Amino acid sequence: MTLDPHLTIENYQTALKEGSAEPYDWWHYCAACIEKREPEVQAWEALAPRLPALPSEVDVGSVPLYGVPVGIKDIIDTTDMPITWGTRGYLSSPGAQLNAALVTLLEENGALIMGKTVSTEFAYFTPGKTHNPHDPTRTPGGSSSGSAAAVAAGMVPLAFGTQTAGSMIRPASYCGVFGFKPTFGTLSCDGVKPFAASLDTLGWFARHIDDVCTTFSALTKAPPIPALDNLKGVRVGIRSLPVDEPLAPDVKQALANAQERFENAGAEIVPLSLDARYEALVEHQKVVMAYEASQALASEYHHYAAQMGIKLVELIEEGRATSFERYIEAKRATSQMQQTLSQVFSEQVDIILAASAQGEAPKGLDATGDPIYCRAWTLLGVPCLNLPSSQGSAGMPVGVQIIADRWQDKKLLQVARTLMKMS
Repeated sequence: MTLDPHLTIENYQTALKEGSAEPYDWWHYCAACIEKREPEVQAWEALAPRLPALPSEVDVGSVPLYGVPVGIKDIIDTTDMPITWGTRGYLSSPGAQLNAALVTLLEENGALIMGKTVSTEFAYFTPGKTHNPHDPTRTPGGSSSGSAAAVAAGMVPLAFGTQTAGSMIRPASYCGVFGFKPTFGTLSCDGVKPFAASLDTLGWFARHIDDVCTTFSALTKAPPIPALDNLKGVRVGIRSLPVDEPLAPDVKQALANAQERFENAGAEIVPLSLDARYEALVEHQKVVMAYEASQALASEYHHYAAQMGIKLVELIEEGRATSFERYIEAKRATSQMQQTLSQVFSEQVDIILAASAQGEAPKGLDATGDPIYCRAWTLLGVPCLNLPSSQGSAGMPVGVQIIADRWQDKKLLQVARTLMKMS
């Protein structure tokens, strides 16, 4: 089968059932793309040592991700590939005793693990080797750098990452792909290297919203998520956090473009005012992340502090200096604002439209950008989806994110699928 670059997972399953595609066609297509693009993009930490086996107890195309090549972030345990946690060599393992729960679930659904994608150091700020596929002089974002870049470059249709601050949404915006961070706790993080346990959330990247939806249903056992005829009756509020952070012209334009698309689809744009307590969430997220990271990485800091990146050491030491009382203050504020935000979603809006990042991917590879517009939403545990909606002044992608209340992931994805169908 000659694969269409716009192929979706659902289309591939149909082709498999009809006999017009073979189970490893997509794998071989992706392998050829990796051979072509990897020297420039450098999205992979390790590739699968052999062709993975497909489930033998199921019929071709009878599981949702049958034959779909997938990238796995290098902080997620695999048994047959090395794990380096983005440390660039000072800490590594030839493999884990067991696959992470996510990897097992993917394989049970027929996915083929293509390899391990580059992560920043322990999924924080120290960059890996990956370049932005749209401009190799620019960062792909982080910490899920390799996963976002691999999907954007066409190396795999699907790749998994994690978000603790902005590690899914920001690289999705920079690389021009869909990036989905589900409600906190939707997928088990068993076998994923912890950074901040009350923030770490597994998510995934795709080039098509249909593939985001298919993967959600496959991994959660939720029913399929169909598109609606239109978005009439859907209330969309526009609000980025923090509100006092000035939006760059490219971001303002991306938000304006998204607002127009929502209006054309029939949605209602409604005024949304959030009080000053929401502004404090950005600082609360920093406190929680530092405190929990200093505990999660206590052993690594003890043995390898001299080899760690400067920013990671600073964060851990900041966390070690944070009082338990300040940590609890941040946690209590989070719980309170989660309840308050649920009221906002119940009474005022269905979806919030917000900035994903500060603009286009910055030039240079010595940093991965600022997660400022993601911190509050990650702390609140709400589902977020980057929409690759616009281009900036330099021709690079600029995304926006849409947000729903906790456990309203299906609503969020249905709105997005409808919006993309109508655009």
